[in-house]
Amino acid sequence: MTTAARPDLPAHAEAVRLSFSDLVAELRSLLGPRLVAYLGNVKETRAVHQWSEGSREPEESTQRRLRVAFVVARTLVQTEPPAVVQTWFQGLNPLLDDRSPARLLREGDPNEVGPEVLGAARSFLAHG
Repeated sequence: MTTAARPDLPAHAEAVRLSFSDLVAELRSLLGPRLVAYLGNVKETRAVHQWSEGSREPEESTQRRLRVAFVVARTLVQTEPPAVVQTWFQGLNPLLDDRSPARLLREGDPNEVGPEVLGAARSFLAHG
């Protein structure tokens, strides 16, 4: 498999290798603390800052969700500015039955909805 066919492979490798606190810090810089808090299903951005500092750790399901979000965000930011990536996460997506990627990731099982969101991101990269 080539990275042209799978533009998410480098992001996946990075997500696997990064510590959770470093991953959250990177994700926060890409998506902003409010969107990361939403994805992590917390009400305050303080939790996001604590996760990135390593002074607090969320549940395993939240960690998986944020790792999936990282792969998607890192993949999209290869060709799009962070503001576009943030908008993509929050907007209604026709490939996801007009649901937002952020909402799917927040409310769904990351093992089930992650591939759907990643597929929509790949399509966005390929077709705009």
